Amino acid sequence: MQAEKGAVSEDGPAEKGPVSFFDPALGELRKRVYLEWARTVLILCLFVLCVLSLFWGSQFTTEEKLETLNVWVVDFDGKVDPYKTSDPFVGPIITDVAQKYTDSNGLHLGYHIKAASEFDYDPIAVRQAVYDEHAYAAIIVNPNATVLLRDAISTRNTTYDPTGAAQTIVISARDQNTYYSLHPARPEYPPDPNPSYLRPTLSPPMTCVPFYPAVAAPAVTIGLIYLIIIAFFTFPFLMPIHSQFMKADGHPPLNVPHWLIWRIVSNITAYFFLSFFYSLVSLAFEIPFSNPPAPDVIPAENANAYHRGSFVVFWMLNWVGMTALGFPCENMAMILGMPWSSLFLIFWVISNVATGFYPLDLAPGFYRWGYAWPLHRIVEALRTILFGTHSRIGLDFGVLFAWIAVSLAFYPVATFIMRWKMKRGL
Repeated sequence: MQAEKGAVSEDGPAEKGPVSFFDPALGELRKRVYLEWARTVLILCLFVLCVLSLFWGSQFTTEEKLETLNVWVVDFDGKVDPYKTSDPFVGPIITDVAQKYTDSNGLHLGYHIKAASEFDYDPIAVRQAVYDEHAYAAIIVNPNATVLLRDAISTRNTTYDPTGAAQTIVISARDQNTYYSLHPARPEYPPDPNPSYLRPTLSPPMTCVPFYPAVAAPAVTIGLIYLIIIAFFTFPFLMPIHSQFMKADGHPPLNVPHWLIWRIVSNITAYFFLSFFYSLVSLAFEIPFSNPPAPDVIPAENANAYHRGSFVVFWMLNWVGMTALGFPCENMAMILGMPWSSLFLIFWVISNVATGFYPLDLAPGFYRWGYAWPLHRIVEALRTILFGTHSRIGLDFGVLFAWIAVSLAFYPVATFIMRWKMKRGL
């Protein structure tokens, strides 16, 4: 006579088959899994908050320390033969403008007025000093600055170029980031009556949407690499917790469809909290998130696209972005296993960085696939949220959701491959 299900036989209790997620037989296991999952995610969140702060913090005082970028202003005007003159005026005006920058309260470089005699009246010696890294840059007022201007006025020379009055020396290869910091260092002119034809010497280029503050750089560049890495490493941290449901260790195993649903939902929830703590790093370092938007063609600093709601949109973008970046990593980790999945992480980081951080207009046509890569859409949307650039945020979110949909469709296949390999000891 066939024994009833769960009845005691000569071999002991009958083993119960796979059950649903909320089956009472899994009650104790669910509580343990919930606790372990919450503890693991909390540890990861705190780790993200603490460790990423090291990177964001390196950019936090950039504006305050702009004065440490010393720029020499050396006036050779009328001091070198055959252009010696007793009444030069171009050089004194330029040095006066530099001094007013230094005395002003706004952002400015560390301008230092140097006498031509310190360089033996040789402009080449100034170039050598910049090359030898005694200064980050130098503005040299040419010996013939006043002479050429007077000749242009007397002969009515309409082709006269005022930028020829001086030369700017900088070694951009010394540090390209510092080089770009030399340009927007002074957002507005100090009050002065100086002629407008001399302003090109010291004035910054006009920009409608400036990149400011510098601490925002990690949020739209290198910091996003950690978004990929964090998403990748949720798999090895959480998979041992998930696997407890499939072991018949004093309880029946969970059926596979419910196991897949649990893993997907718990992972998306983990990304929700991880992306929040990731976003908090930017908020903690005072990246503006509550400024009102500005007209498209009017210069404005930090014109956040969504005013006081910008941080929420920022967080949601990081959440969706982390999910779009994370599920492909988990799929490949299940298919390839360790250590081969690390190779996919390298590919995933490099392919996203190559197409996300640099303008694809300058890249070979081969890289046009980058427009569909997750990080390119994340960077574009982040710049819209933080700086109010031209918005394609609907398309950006749409591409990210497409990545998530494709990844979830492939998720059962990747799980089947992983279980097939495990059963065969591969």
